[in-house]
Amino acid sequence: MTISSSFRSLAVAAIATVAVGAASAAHADSGTIRFAVYKAAFFVGGSGGEGTLTFHGRTYPISIGGVSGGFAFGVSKTYFRGTVRHIRRVRDATGVYGAAGGGGALGKGAQVIVMTNDKGATLELTGRQVGLQVNADLSGMAISLK
Repeated sequence: MTISSSFRSLAVAAIATVAVGAASAAHADSGTIRFAVYKAAFFVGGSGGEGTLTFHGRTYPISIGGVSGGFAFGVSKTYFRGTVRHIRRVRDATGVYGAAGGGGALGKGAQVIVMTNDKGATLELTGRQVGLQVNADLSGMAISLK
C-alpha cells in the first residue's frame, strides 16, 4: 500500500499543528490575584475596586470595574482571592470577563466564581462578602493594570 505524497504532507502538517498547539498550551502559566470590590445595585449594578496580581514573583497593581443587570439589589464589599490561569504575560490577565450567577449575603457571605476573558485567561476566585446583596444576574468585570 503506497501513501500519496500529498496525503503524507497533509498528515505531517496536521501532526505539526497539533504539536505546536499542545506545546504553546504547555507554556502558559498562572499567577495569583487578590482584590476587593464594592458593589451597589438596584436591578442594574456597578462595581469597582483594586488589588494585585502576582506573576513570576512580581506584584502588579490592578483596577477592577464592572456592571451587572438582572435581579440585583443591595450594597456589598467582596474580598476575592484566587488564581488566574492560561497566561503567558501579565497583560493576558487584563480584559473583560463575563459570568452569569446568583448569590446573596446578609451581613456575611461567600462567593465562588470562574470567569474567562477573550485572551483565554481563566479566573478561579473565592471571596468573602460583607453587606446586604441579593443577585441573579449577568455581570461583566474588567481588569486593568494601573
